[in-house]
Amino acid sequence: MLRKFSYLIISLGVMLTASLTANAQSDVYFAANYGYRINTVADGLVQPWSMTWLPNGDMLVTEKPGRLRIVRDGRLLPNAVAGVPEVFYGGQAGLFDVVLHPDFANNQIIYLSYAKAVGDGSTTALARGRFQNDRLSNVEEIFSANAVGAAHYGGRIAFDEDGYLFLSLGDRQAPPSGDLVNHPAQDNSNHNGVMIRLNDDGSVPADNPFVGQSDALPEIWSYGHRSPQGLAFHPETGDLWENEHGPQGGDELNIITKGSNFGWPVIGRGVNYGPGLPIHSSIMQEGMEQPKHFWVPSIATSGLMIYTGDKFPSWYGDIFVGGLGGQQLAHVMLDDDYRTVVREETLAYGLGRIRDVRQGPDGYIYLAVEDAESEPTAIVRLEPAN
Repeated sequence: MLRKFSYLIISLGVMLTASLTANAQSDVYFAANYGYRINTVADGLVQPWSMTWLPNGDMLVTEKPGRLRIVRDGRLLPNAVAGVPEVFYGGQAGLFDVVLHPDFANNQIIYLSYAKAVGDGSTTALARGRFQNDRLSNVEEIFSANAVGAAHYGGRIAFDEDGYLFLSLGDRQAPPSGDLVNHPAQDNSNHNGVMIRLNDDGSVPADNPFVGQSDALPEIWSYGHRSPQGLAFHPETGDLWENEHGPQGGDELNIITKGSNFGWPVIGRGVNYGPGLPIHSSIMQEGMEQPKHFWVPSIATSGLMIYTGDKFPSWYGDIFVGGLGGQQLAHVMLDDDYRTVVREETLAYGLGRIRDVRQGPDGYIYLAVEDAESEPTAIVRLEPAN
């Protein structure tokens, strides 16, 4: 508790007077306990969606239209990586996350999530392949969701410390009409609005919560999600943190637990788009999880990162969430238990739609920024001003 509140109190005066605005001469922005600059790392990208780093320092970046790009020594290589699976692109569909296998140094395996065409619609798929010599080989699809629609694909990947793979899947924008408890996100016989847990080869772990139940798919770990966007494990607690879009308000920040129901669309804090009419039965109900934090109005949450670097040491263990509609980076500060939200501040606003946020191997905070018009955009990073 003392660690968190000491720097919050010290920085309060700076926050009130500076209000996170840039100094016109030095381009320094002010935040809790730090001044920081925003510098461009790579530009010329088209709708960057996710990024990760190879052991040699190269950055891999997914572009939503279906390309995997390499940034090497601060330069975007001109050619996309060969061997990427065919991607269904349009609207919210495209190439999503890129994540290294936990033992990448020995097996060179990477994972890609993406939208793929299925009949007259599309679904979320997961593939893995061997990344060598700037290309992918031995690519195999290891999962395809039983959920078809035009939006809310999910697609975030995270590995836990035991090597299990978690993948988020959205509700595919199924309308919350009629009996809310019969919505597809409350029906575990499909993959609408769920978090799944897999072995690294795509097989199902025997201890998943719904294994052996005839009315549920065995991959499911949790359910009742709407449009999950960010996913990361906390290094201190092992908790799986997730954020997801609410409708016109009610974006959520959750800790995902085994077999839990997160309530969509039965409970929530959002309203129908346009008229703002109620959707949910209530904001809480027995047997359904409450968020650890929420946004009303919505910031349209995107990538999620938990900071463990040495460039901003007072931020250790805090959560950073990108905003699409809000065009901002939300810094969510946690108490010393790393489970309780104590405060939030806004960083890096007005850059454009922040699609992803990651910590680089150098300890800086990297953002994948896309603008609303889908023009070529950039990877930028936050650096301490001093």
